[in-house]
Amino acid sequence: MQRRTLMAGAAALGLAAPATIKAQGTGRTQIEFWYGLSGALGERVAEQVKRFNDSQQRFTVNASFKGSYIDTMTGAIAAWRAGNPPHIAQVFEVGTATMMAAGPAIRPVHQLLAEAGVELDPKRYLAGVRGYYSDTQGRLISMPHNSSSAIMWLNLDAFEKAGLSTTELPRTWRQVRAAAEKIKAANAAPSAITGTWPTWIMFEQMAAMHDIPFATRANGFEGMNAELQLTSSFFQKHTEFLLGLQKDGLFRYGGRDNAADPLFPAGEAAISFNSSGNRARVEREARFKWISVPLPYHDDVIQEPKNGVIGGASLWVLSARNRTPEEYRGVAEFFRFISDVDQDLWWHKNTGYVPLTTAAYEKGRAEGYYQQNPGADAAIRQLSRAEPTPNSQGFRLGGFVEIRNVIQEELEKALQGQQNAAQALENANRRGNVVLRNFERANRA
Repeated sequence: MQRRTLMAGAAALGLAAPATIKAQGTGRTQIEFWYGLSGALGERVAEQVKRFNDSQQRFTVNASFKGSYIDTMTGAIAAWRAGNPPHIAQVFEVGTATMMAAGPAIRPVHQLLAEAGVELDPKRYLAGVRGYYSDTQGRLISMPHNSSSAIMWLNLDAFEKAGLSTTELPRTWRQVRAAAEKIKAANAAPSAITGTWPTWIMFEQMAAMHDIPFATRANGFEGMNAELQLTSSFFQKHTEFLLGLQKDGLFRYGGRDNAADPLFPAGEAAISFNSSGNRARVEREARFKWISVPLPYHDDVIQEPKNGVIGGASLWVLSARNRTPEEYRGVAEFFRFISDVDQDLWWHKNTGYVPLTTAAYEKGRAEGYYQQNPGADAAIRQLSRAEPTPNSQGFRLGGFVEIRNVIQEELEKALQGQQNAAQALENANRRGNVVLRNFERANRA
């Protein structure tokens, strides 16, 4: 999204009256926090903020729901232009490049912490989490908050019906296809395979795990002049693999973004690729035995897959001319609080998002949480199994939401038989690079 588009879309945001957690008490420094999680997850944000406010007497964080992630992001930057931004804005991961392009509107987290005298070693956070929100020097730009990753969900009842092992589970794409063929032959489920978020999972996650560049310039980390690399032999191989699954009746395309979310818990597909954040829904709706495991990989490309990449959002600090050091200190203290091991583990258990810190994961494991909840650590293991490389640390691509839609459009045409894998990738690459160049022109200083 270009900056001028970002600003134009923000004007209407003030029309809605957001739900706000009112400040409690007097004499405290007030910190404004805008977030974009609704429903039960929004309630957890409210509870997290209350826990912080109750833990000390110096600061009060006022949390306000501002609509969707995109609404929260555009509204926060528009408020900065008007001279009255919140201190903290929750922004989804694909908005990272857009926020960084906002320049003086943001205060990098590493700078905030240093000025406030609050020490939070970036290495305390899971490798796949900190990599996404750090600069090329490993310094945090935004604060990790609600992070998920894509994983594989398996219907164990369907596996058993198809004569498949329910303990030796697929790890590679070759094994996934073999399992799907048996599931189809046994009619163990209406569909063998489905998946959500096609671009995030089949392109972004696969590139990271296989240590393949999604774009040049370290996926945009090294500058806005990045170019997509979707025509590589790896993407050709993987797209042809997906088309082959569909041609043989093994894969059911459920639509863009999260449109296919209901298919797995409803028993419509025996294997699904989806966010780890879908765990609460699966627990509530599934009427069969299931488990979640890390995403599969092509073992003829890589023997030890790298870390996957995250979804979810992080917290950005916005600057203001009249903002005091005490206010910034309050933001830093809130970040310290949510990074505390016990608070982090509480967040993880009550939301389904991965813990931010390695220590919280280790504490949960020591308590037996993952033995009692098999698969709850699949995303954590996937995010932390390797130190991020330039290809697996994440993405800094402008207009990333639009690029995702471009890739989905071209993949759909291939699934519908309108073009082959090579044509789909060429078209997606060309159109996506147009988006990148438009963003670069709009945001060059």
